[in-house]
Amino acid sequence: MQLISTSKTPKNTESFKPRNFVFALIDNFSLLSFAGAVDALRIANRVAPNSYTWSLTSETGNAVNCSANISYNVDNSFLELGRDDTIIVCGGVNIQVATTKRLLNWLRRESRKGVKMVALCTASYSLARAGLLNGKKATIHWENQDSFSEEFEEVELTKTVFVVDGNRMTTAGGTSSIDLMLQLIANDLGEEKANYVADQLIYSSIRTNEDQQRLSIPTRIGVRHPKLSRVIQTMEINIEDPISPSDLATNVGMSTRQLERLFRRYLNKSPKRYYMGLRLQKARNLLMQTDMSVINVALSCGFSSPSHFSKCYRSHYATTPYRERGTHSKKINLSNL
Repeated sequence: MQLISTSKTPKNTESFKPRNFVFALIDNFSLLSFAGAVDALRIANRVAPNSYTWSLTSETGNAVNCSANISYNVDNSFLELGRDDTIIVCGGVNIQVATTKRLLNWLRRESRKGVKMVALCTASYSLARAGLLNGKKATIHWENQDSFSEEFEEVELTKTVFVVDGNRMTTAGGTSSIDLMLQLIANDLGEEKANYVADQLIYSSIRTNEDQQRLSIPTRIGVRHPKLSRVIQTMEINIEDPISPSDLATNVGMSTRQLERLFRRYLNKSPKRYYMGLRLQKARNLLMQTDMSVINVALSCGFSSPSHFSKCYRSHYATTPYRERGTHSKKINLSNL
């Protein structure tokens, strides 16, 4: 196991200036992303004592619930930081609601000092809303990619596990926070110490900023058939402008009938039905994560007719797009009571 480090020579840790992290916990933050990041720092201090310090903060200074409904006390409310500090914003579910005006104002104020900022999981949305990712590369959890790209066209969105672009760092959620921390530790203290941290975490497959966050298509569908994988990849890329089954078949050197048999054999669905499922899943994400009108959601998912979209949605999810959005909005409002 080896970590890719930007340094080719061992670090002189005696000259390393301790780094301070401020974890900004926002409502329903991801427990795994937060815990992975802070534990990597804790273990780094075992091999290089006093290299890192950290504190927890929240908007009000009160305890914050993570998405697993566990409450965490914090050290203070949003406060003035030093230029050398690093803010780590911990995001999770319902990030649009959790991204408050006070959070945005705090992030903008601290960014003007040159403070480094990290977004864990969906917190990339918060940084983007604050305008702090404009013209930069970033990533976010794959489930939020569709809505993010619709809302923030000025951000170059990637599908990698983490991105470092200047003093802005973003992760895709889950264990990707560990990957980013291992990279930072390698840069600060050297590759050997970063690998020690990974070993302590029983983390045997360290990913870099080149690794994709989702499993490969063959692994996801449980089938290793190159032509089937290529067709599904083409479907996933072309949601807004769906490609006909005949063109999909031609692209991989098959007849439409052969493609039908391939999907029936391995997925027990027709290509058309499988494609429809992908389009409706994107539509559901957009309905729940954005303020886009139902008509615009339909257009973004390849439906030219709102009535056809509603009919297909109801058939697949047993509810209409309008009711889906209304039910989700009620749940968000109730969670804030």
